[in-house]
Amino acid sequence: MKILILGAKGNLGTQLAKVFTDGNDVVAWDREEVDITDKELVFKKVADIKPEIIINAVAYNAVDNCETDEGFALAKKLNADAVSYLAEAALENNALLIHYSTNYVFYGDKKEGYKEDDKPKPIDKYGESKLMGEKEIISAGNKGLKYYLIRTSKLFGPKGESELSKLNFFEVILELSKEQETLKLVDEEVSCFTYTPDLALATKNLIESEVKKGIYHITNVGRLTWYEAILELAKIKNLKNKIIPIKSSELARTAKRPAYSALLNTKLPMLRSFTEALREYFSKK
Repeated sequence: MKILILGAKGNLGTQLAKVFTDGNDVVAWDREEVDITDKELVFKKVADIKPEIIINAVAYNAVDNCETDEGFALAKKLNADAVSYLAEAALENNALLIHYSTNYVFYGDKKEGYKEDDKPKPIDKYGESKLMGEKEIISAGNKGLKYYLIRTSKLFGPKGESELSKLNFFEVILELSKEQETLKLVDEEVSCFTYTPDLALATKNLIESEVKKGIYHITNVGRLTWYEAILELAKIKNLKNKIIPIKSSELARTAKRPAYSALLNTKLPMLRSFTEALREYFSKK
């Protein structure tokens, strides 16, 4: 199959490129190859290579910056406008579109978690921009677009090849642990962590299974707060730091976060546990 991966040098995109390279004709593009906010360029590039599958791993996810006018404008360009261009281009070229969304499209008031068909209601501007992208895909789906809309959350894994790729949450905390005897972590915002190599493989399995097109939730098993996740890290890395739970309100953050936003997977085989994935990640470093 001819597969176009966008955002191919990012943290997730790098893993997608690894997973799909074997046995496929993969075109791996990052910002150097195409600006997905340029509608005409997107249409031309997609028409030129005529992929059977388009995987969009591009997103603007600076949650707090989205609360500013400038940040939200950029979020809308990448998370909504560009998604509509890709959906149209996929539809015109009869390609399957895979796009990633987030638990942040939900308000966060369901302790039991959110199913794929629960009604989204974002609590912040980032979630709002991602929901706008979801709506663009669903709208194109009503016109015949074939798509898998994958919601996921709290990604971690190897750093991508792009210079702009960021260290994951656990690596950031490990760096802090070298400088600070005490680590303060938010013991709220319950959701699921997702290991990017697992998500990439699950995406490949989803495509190959040829299940019904639509919305799917993919995360590793386990509901945790940021604090609880770092307790697991401390066990794996034998950290001696004092780890203290704090409230979200104790951090100077502009955007609200959903309090309970675990994504319930009711359609697919479950991924392995978060703890197992985290242990594998650090065993390979």
